Amino acid sequence: MSQPVLVDTLQAENGRLIGVLTLNAEKTLNALSLDMIDLLSAQLSAWAEDERVAMVLLQGAGEKAFCAGGDLQNLYSSMLSQRLAGQRDDVLANWYAKEFFAREYRLDYQIHTYSKPILCWGHGIVMGGGIGLMAGARHRVATEKIRLAMPEIGIGLFPDVGGSWFLSRMPGRLGLFLALTGASINAADARYIGLADRVLEEADKCGVMEALLCQPWDADHAGNHRLLGAVLRCAEEMHGVPAPGPLRQHQDLIDHLCTRESLEQVLQAMAECHSADAWLQKAVGAAARGAPGSLALAWRLLQAAPHLSLADVFRLEYGVALHCAAQGDFAEGIRALLIDKDQQPAWQDASTTDHFLNSPWVAQQHPLADLGHPHGNTR
Repeated sequence: MSQPVLVDTLQAENGRLIGVLTLNAEKTLNALSLDMIDLLSAQLSAWAEDERVAMVLLQGAGEKAFCAGGDLQNLYSSMLSQRLAGQRDDVLANWYAKEFFAREYRLDYQIHTYSKPILCWGHGIVMGGGIGLMAGARHRVATEKIRLAMPEIGIGLFPDVGGSWFLSRMPGRLGLFLALTGASINAADARYIGLADRVLEEADKCGVMEALLCQPWDADHAGNHRLLGAVLRCAEEMHGVPAPGPLRQHQDLIDHLCTRESLEQVLQAMAECHSADAWLQKAVGAAARGAPGSLALAWRLLQAAPHLSLADVFRLEYGVALHCAAQGDFAEGIRALLIDKDQQPAWQDASTTDHFLNSPWVAQQHPLADLGHPHGNTR
């Protein structure tokens, strides 16, 4: 049986090591399982303490995807079991959901705050949990084949994995638009909104790795960040500036649609938007079909996130995710998309999620209470 994460090290010319982590589940488009999360976290922790390791490369196996999201099948089974047991009112009753989201968010936070350089090579499909991995890396490459999206409103969840944090910090109202539509974006748009640092071609990867193996790596993390950044900048300069993607092309209209006082007004403006552009029409159509409760959660979370630290965002999202698993539309969304594949979800009213931002724990007992505290990191 193949390992869900392949672990390797490459020796640079001066003897320092480059750690390589490869998500290795091509059949599921490298979707994150609990085993993958645990392996990634443990190896990153080990390499953080290994003075020989100068940097880490995070990549996906195959040509189709870096990571298409989280392990929806097992989450669906756990939600069905919770409901069959009559435990919908107990937000903390689903062991698998509690473990999956807690460990996934811890891994994402670990990547955000990792002291050594992490290079995330984003190629192919990058969705949901895949963006959670990519967003936190300090060095992120988007290739010509990348397609990024946070499509959670279509499955009864919300843009999680820190989405409330990074979507709320994008130019104009683009983050809100992406949260409410789940629209897919290309490499140029990913760079523009801050989800990628460099746009390269997949064919550049071998040359980049050769250049990295020649660098004078040492124990200075800041210096190693500069070395990696310089290699990527040099590689990108060979291609020039990519043409603006559809998100940037339509930014003025998107800002106009999404600058309203209420979610209802934003959705109404989208519904009345008639454009000949196929990308824009697909996006606003997805918002109209999304779970009303998920749209409401996305709206409220993006309003709250600018006032919170990254650690606090993960703590907030964790409670909301467990509410979605227990009482929300998450199971119904997965059923309609992946199980029965009828594309006919029976969504609940948006008001059913009114209490989802209420934490199931007091602050000191929150399972993620330690995020941001051990080393004084409050990012």
